[in-house]
Amino acid sequence: MTDNEKAAPTTGTAGILARGGDTTIAYSKLAGKNPGIVFLHGFKSDKSGSKALALEEFCRRRGQAFVRFDATGHGESSGRFEDGTIGQWADDAVAVLDSLTEGPQILVGSSMGGWLMLLAALARRDRVAGLLGLAAAPDFTEELIFDAFSLEQKQTLLRESRVLIDDAYGEAPYSISRRLIEDGRQHLLLHGPINLTCPIRLIHGQKDEDVPWRTALRLQEHLISDDVEVTIVKSSSHRLSEPHDMERMEAVLEGLLRKVENS
Repeated sequence: MTDNEKAAPTTGTAGILARGGDTTIAYSKLAGKNPGIVFLHGFKSDKSGSKALALEEFCRRRGQAFVRFDATGHGESSGRFEDGTIGQWADDAVAVLDSLTEGPQILVGSSMGGWLMLLAALARRDRVAGLLGLAAAPDFTEELIFDAFSLEQKQTLLRESRVLIDDAYGEAPYSISRRLIEDGRQHLLLHGPINLTCPIRLIHGQKDEDVPWRTALRLQEHLISDDVEVTIVKSSSHRLSEPHDMERMEAVLEGLLRKVENS
């Protein structure tokens, strides 16, 4: 589920969105025309990943409004990663929509961000004009984490409210909380219709070892929108960050923008 590739930052206007108390969200924003683009990063990633920066440059060239931000507990935002939940991170996305954007928006969600974009779109149907999921991972806390735990890990989670797991990309082990799992169950989407009618595009690599590529097909089946297109890329992995992946992402987004602009 991680999407933690890094790239050199570009020059969007940086800012901090205060959400009450000590909670803050770090963001970078470009002024431009609508529909705007909002990028939602993956689990244990942040707003400085290569896809986020490529999208920022794409929007700069096109004159499109753009926002990328760190969910709480990630990057430069406040909070601890291990205390976060899907509901909290989805609320972060809604707060960014409400406070940092105007008019129709297209949400681009990478991995976990693909789940969050769906939840944010359900909360703000009148603001979200389109969705682009990149290796979208709805329901991953249940299907890809909890269901993969051994009996011993599940018992540890119940007993200690946390379990330590190895990082798939060789970084330090990290903690999965019982709260993350239980909150995730309140936001599962792949067990019934998903009431979104906007145009939706999904790109998934067939060599994805983190999120099964068939997740994109399952998601398509549950979305009630008639305008859903799925691109399965035989040679691509979970990160979708190779040059040809970036070109495809931009081409698909370009088509989605034209669709929304002409609707």
